[in-house]
Amino acid sequence: MTADEVARAVAEAHRHEWSFVLAATARVTRDLDLAEECVQEAYVTALDAWERDGVPRSPGAWLTTTARRKALDAMRREQVLKTKLPMLIEPEVSEMDDPESVPDDRLRLIFTCCHPALAQEAQVALTLRLVCGIPTPHIAQAFLVSEATMAARLTRAKKKIAAAHIAYRVPDSAELPDRLDAVLTVIHLLFTTGHTAPSGDELVNLELVERSVDLARLLRSLMPDEREVRGLLALLLVTHARRTTRTDASGRLLLLSEQDRTAWDRAEIEEADRLVVEALRGPSRGRYALQAAVAALHAVARTYDDTDWPQILSLYGELLAIWPSPVVALNRAIALSMVSGPEAALPVIESLEQDGRLDGYRYLPATKADLLRRMGRLKEAADAYRTALAQADNEAERAFLSSRLEEVS
Repeated sequence: MTADEVARAVAEAHRHEWSFVLAATARVTRDLDLAEECVQEAYVTALDAWERDGVPRSPGAWLTTTARRKALDAMRREQVLKTKLPMLIEPEVSEMDDPESVPDDRLRLIFTCCHPALAQEAQVALTLRLVCGIPTPHIAQAFLVSEATMAARLTRAKKKIAAAHIAYRVPDSAELPDRLDAVLTVIHLLFTTGHTAPSGDELVNLELVERSVDLARLLRSLMPDEREVRGLLALLLVTHARRTTRTDASGRLLLLSEQDRTAWDRAEIEEADRLVVEALRGPSRGRYALQAAVAALHAVARTYDDTDWPQILSLYGELLAIWPSPVVALNRAIALSMVSGPEAALPVIESLEQDGRLDGYRYLPATKADLLRRMGRLKEAADAYRTALAQADNEAERAFLSSRLEEVS
């Protein structure tokens, strides 16, 4: 094989096999730093070995065996074999191993990264790095910090896992509710970070979006009976289905009312709709299921004017009751403005401003500006657009807000 063909095969293996390989290696080392280092070395080794011998039938098994061997060598060099011996008495991975054991390893890794002992920011960063295999510089860019700062944060998080003796295992049923919510929150945050990139020229960070969808699918396959897992996957799919219509050919942001609905991914919308129905069954409905139901109502409307705003308003009311988030209150206010007019929604927005929890959240002044624009209060709308513009770093959003500001000035 040529070097280019091998490089493409290694890149493909990195995208699809990274979390399998790292999880299986971490099961041996119980040391995330060492496991990550050995997995990285295994991928580097593959560049030469696969060019010489060809791409193996099971790249993931080859990479796992190589990474584990490197881990054992490193542990021997550190002269800790005797203390680690109980963990090492297990067969090496081969292409004939039971594939069902691999998803369990990935689930252990996900729950390790999302342990409640870690701050949520650390959970997100660790999941990006270890489960998704995203390079540290890219994570730093998503968090708007330097590479050195992010590397230090990741190191501290991994040291905390070691110092706190956080078990590398799937939690038992009594622990699951608290841990699962952290996992779902992290995956959702990964998606939203990619769906509208915090900064840069592009509206979407497609890599983060696709990794989070893959992760949600993984969790769905591993925990098929959890309704909120279905709800989260449905929410991501139905939102992702609109990805090609969110900007025009020049990169200009398009509102939902402007998007070409015939270009939406109907297969993803239909899959999401089935998941929503399953997630909403039962006496209690979770926040991800309710958010997915809202997104699905937008997706199934034939035109923007056909959107069932009263039902969306009702769902947001139910969501706000179980999850009293100011962001949910803001979204409910938008739905209220579509049902009862902007005059009804403006007091809610002003209350959220006084509340202070959304200070610096660009969508609050942007929403206020739109309500004022619709009410004909153009000078006040212009002031609100200026506030939103000052808080926005994504160039597509800035261009949209600038155009709105010009309209009302």
